[in-house]
Amino acid sequence: MDAVFLVSQLGGLLYTIGSFVVVLSIIVFVHEYGHYIVGRWCGIHPEVFSLGFGPVLASRVDKRGTRWQLAAFPFGGFVKFLGDADAASGKDASAISAAERDPELLRKTMHGAPLWARAATVAAGPIFNFILAAVIFTGVNLSRGQMQEPFAVGEIKPLPAESYTLQPGDEILSVAGIETPDFSDAVAWGAFEGGLPVEKVLEYRVVRDGQEMIARGPYLTPSLVSGVAPRSAASDAGLREGDVIVRVDGEEIFAFSHLKERVETGAGAPLELTVWNAGQTREVTLTPRRTDEPTADGGFQTNWRIGIAGGLAFEPARESVSPVAAVGQGVTQVWIMIEQSLSGLKHMITGQISTCNLSGPVAIAEISGTLASQGAMNFIWLIAALSTGIGLLNLFPVPVLDGGHLVFFAYEAVTGKPPNDRAMQILMTIGLTVILGLMIFSVSNDLLFC
Repeated sequence: MDAVFLVSQLGGLLYTIGSFVVVLSIIVFVHEYGHYIVGRWCGIHPEVFSLGFGPVLASRVDKRGTRWQLAAFPFGGFVKFLGDADAASGKDASAISAAERDPELLRKTMHGAPLWARAATVAAGPIFNFILAAVIFTGVNLSRGQMQEPFAVGEIKPLPAESYTLQPGDEILSVAGIETPDFSDAVAWGAFEGGLPVEKVLEYRVVRDGQEMIARGPYLTPSLVSGVAPRSAASDAGLREGDVIVRVDGEEIFAFSHLKERVETGAGAPLELTVWNAGQTREVTLTPRRTDEPTADGGFQTNWRIGIAGGLAFEPARESVSPVAAVGQGVTQVWIMIEQSLSGLKHMITGQISTCNLSGPVAIAEISGTLASQGAMNFIWLIAALSTGIGLLNLFPVPVLDGGHLVFFAYEAVTGKPPNDRAMQILMTIGLTVILGLMIFSVSNDLLFC
């Protein structure tokens, strides 16, 4: 029995690490490819494109003289351009000195290229990360479509047995006598949900096969788990999508609002849940956790949460979305993530929210494994979210990062000359120290404090 447990634990660990490596490799490849291809377009010669660091496992040289290599430690990557001394684009003084005798060769180095070419090459990495995220979000929007108007029933989700007569395809005109608003109107829809009587069975006025009729259906937002947040109390307790919570501390519930109220008013006390799924029930004990959540005004609010998302009692019918609308929604999602990340960072620095909101590689690896196990769509969404975060992080004005190089270029544009080599070395050392300190802090958060 112990051997079986150890094997299962090892399998889970390998799955988590594998998922993390896949996610990181995709994001790093796109980031470095942005540097590579834009640099090449700008006339700067890329000598090495490496996915990973350390000993080289495999490599080949293409017809343009660029060495493409796969290294042993798959936790990053780099593009080394002609004239670079290292992966951080430090200047190789001897190579640059030799190239200065040949203006054509000097133009092909990172340090001898025009300012615009260097700036475009450096900025391309984060920009490609944002493009990757927008492309993924666009693809998700195209594949999922949008809510059909008028509002109609798609697939009814499994719930504890009741005598429901609501059917897939029913066009919903009203629920409990309240007319259904346009689903895209968030304010009207919120008022609609809030105005519904909290009853286990509701009357739905529907159009079915061209005929208007009354159907019996479940409460619109039941105590159904439609998603589980990684590294949450619910995830640790084994709750999964499709579970229906039917009792809290022995008290019967059927509405998600019931569950939300019990969690928020319990002040973090452990909860005994009775969970139904596919006709079977089980008992689950979990303890809510304090969670910092963004608010509509750009701030944050701390609430007690167990880490599950609710939803409707049925999957609404969907229709295709136009490519133009899908692209617009994808770009908007990237922008919203950037705004929320900057807001979260600001609130952490000012002490308004916990630094536990800063996830390190251990937490990201756990999240990768969890979302990979929840299905391809969640895993792909994670790639887009992390790509946005890594693109934003690289734009911070810290030496060593792309943003630091852009600050140096801005200085050069204003003064007409780059910072001297000695100052650059000092600043790069400081930047590296800051990044290593941040990494140690985030890993400590993951393992010890959060």
